[in-house]
Amino acid sequence: MTPIRCAIPVLTVALALAHMGCGSKSSERTPTGPRPPASGDEGQVTAMAVAPSLGAAGSFAVLGASTVTNTGATTVNGDLGISPGAACTGFPAPCTGGGPGVVTGTIHAGDATALAAQGAATTAYNALAGQACNVNLTGTDLGGLTLTPGVYCFSSSAQLTGTLTLNGLGNPGSVWVFQIGSTITTASGSRVAFINGGQACGTFWQVGSSATLGTNTAFSGNIIALASDTLNTGATNAGAVFARTGAVTLDTNTVSVVGSCGSGPQPSPTPLPGPVPALPHGAGWALLVVLLGSGAYILSRR
Repeated sequence: MTPIRCAIPVLTVALALAHMGCGSKSSERTPTGPRPPASGDEGQVTAMAVAPSLGAAGSFAVLGASTVTNTGATTVNGDLGISPGAACTGFPAPCTGGGPGVVTGTIHAGDATALAAQGAATTAYNALAGQACNVNLTGTDLGGLTLTPGVYCFSSSAQLTGTLTLNGLGNPGSVWVFQIGSTITTASGSRVAFINGGQACGTFWQVGSSATLGTNTAFSGNIIALASDTLNTGATNAGAVFARTGAVTLDTNTVSVVGSCGSGPQPSPTPLPGPVPALPHGAGWALLVVLLGSGAYILSRR
């Protein structure tokens, strides 16, 4: 190989290293779309969501404030409660009208147990609302997204059309918190699915107004709505349905207590997309000088 040909690769490497060393922050690639939960100093995702204790509300699958009404063959797998109201229809006594609803636990209509459950639901609601938001999804339909554990917020309403996938990253203690400013509505046939160890018991929906599940929706997670909850025909929820100030309206549904799967330890951080690391400031130019000198030496020996 001639000296000139030897020098060409040296000069090429020198120029490449200089470019890396003098790169500015403005050239770094910024991830687009909804970001995963909060990134730390190392450019990695850290799951920050914490599961609140449901306390005295933990055994309740359905808890209304004013009334609980049912049409059709609804099954409530857990306790059913109403407080401070006491009216419920479509379930066995003490509700009026008898079935066809079935409650596998106990019905607490306006008693001390239901009152304690409402207090616990309020405490859990406030704990959820007080967590720092990792990712703001305002204006984004949840359908089609795959979300790792974290706190996701909507400043106003939220919509689910299709399938929301929650990725537990291999940890059954993963937690998702959804903070919704006003309402959440699901389209007919929508669903919440879990992969890699995620569970309904680690999913919480704090709703600032009302929740409405569309026909045949297969939803998951504990819903705590400030106002009311409506489950349309055939909708199911793997998780509790709580209404703090209004009614719960049911129609041929299945609602089930899912218990607690803890709040941690949380999954290991997941790397975010980011720029190629740059050399320390000035290092690229120093290498350039050295390599250019080497090239000049090679040329001088022709």
